[in-house]
Amino acid sequence: MQFTRTTHRRRSRAAVALGAALGAALVATATGLLSPSAAGAAPGTAVEAGELVRQAAEQLTLVDEQVHEAELTVAAQQEAAAAAAAQAAVAQAAVAAYEPQLRAIAQSGYTGKTQSRFAAFLTSESATELVQQMTTLDMIAEHTNSVMSEVAAAQAVAQQAQNAADEAAATATAGLAQLEAQQAEVQKQIAGYQADFARLSATEQAAVTTAVAGRSLQAPRDLPMPSGAAGVAIQTALAQVGDRYEHAASGPDAFDCSGLTSYAYAAAGFSLPHSSRAQSQLGTQVSRGELQAGDLVFFYTPISHVGLYIGNGMMVHARTYGSPVAVTSVDQQGFRFGVRLG
Repeated sequence: MQFTRTTHRRRSRAAVALGAALGAALVATATGLLSPSAAGAAPGTAVEAGELVRQAAEQLTLVDEQVHEAELTVAAQQEAAAAAAAQAAVAQAAVAAYEPQLRAIAQSGYTGKTQSRFAAFLTSESATELVQQMTTLDMIAEHTNSVMSEVAAAQAVAQQAQNAADEAAATATAGLAQLEAQQAEVQKQIAGYQADFARLSATEQAAVTTAVAGRSLQAPRDLPMPSGAAGVAIQTALAQVGDRYEHAASGPDAFDCSGLTSYAYAAAGFSLPHSSRAQSQLGTQVSRGELQAGDLVFFYTPISHVGLYIGNGMMVHARTYGSPVAVTSVDQQGFRFGVRLG
């Protein structure tokens, strides 16, 4: 299982490799749909205006998902940088541990095997004493050489760890800068969409949100509720019906699609990534006919929307601007598959 309990998270040990891979992923994420789209001809009718707003809502779904993926990427980069910095600190501490031995060697006046052997020859009063001094000097030289080799090896490890930490930190810093640029761009697109949506009549707005999010339904009061985490998640999600849709929101009063599902399952003790595409890679994939209450349901290619299946062909989801969290049919355009977490 790739999803985790809220109190347990796995940390990567491969800081450099992870940082490089995530850096490439972030660059790829930063391109494409986040670029401002070319302006088309002005709509000639209210119907055309509504259709353009609907298309813009679909586009923003993809843009939102790209930003979520970038956020996960940057978070992993920052975690890798922190892990690399910790490894560098451990390596530097290993070098520092040799300081007392190096100081003792320096204070002993050891300056080389040949000079020490000559001094022993001059100061020895007998052949036996000379042999003893020579043997002692050999032992000292061997120990000193061993210590110096260990210090050199430790210094090499420390330098390598520091280089890795510097590289990981640079990758995380660059990733954060790219993410901030993405967030600024998506906020511009959101503002433009909301302005266009506001110019529609109430009837036209309802038509757009129904086309994008589906017709709102009343969840049956006697809806069978599964036990365990799935039941807790469904009850939590249904309690949010009517809350507003907001980009990147994950509660308690506003949500986007993956923010709602992660919020619902967090109440059951599971931590899900705030990304519909990342959530689609968890658990076991199931078809439409295999859906059970509590399954996550995913839409579009590439995956850019997620809801929570509650049974009887219905799901609860946060879909688009101007449309609050609602219960709708799961049988909507773009359905791909479900995922069972348990």
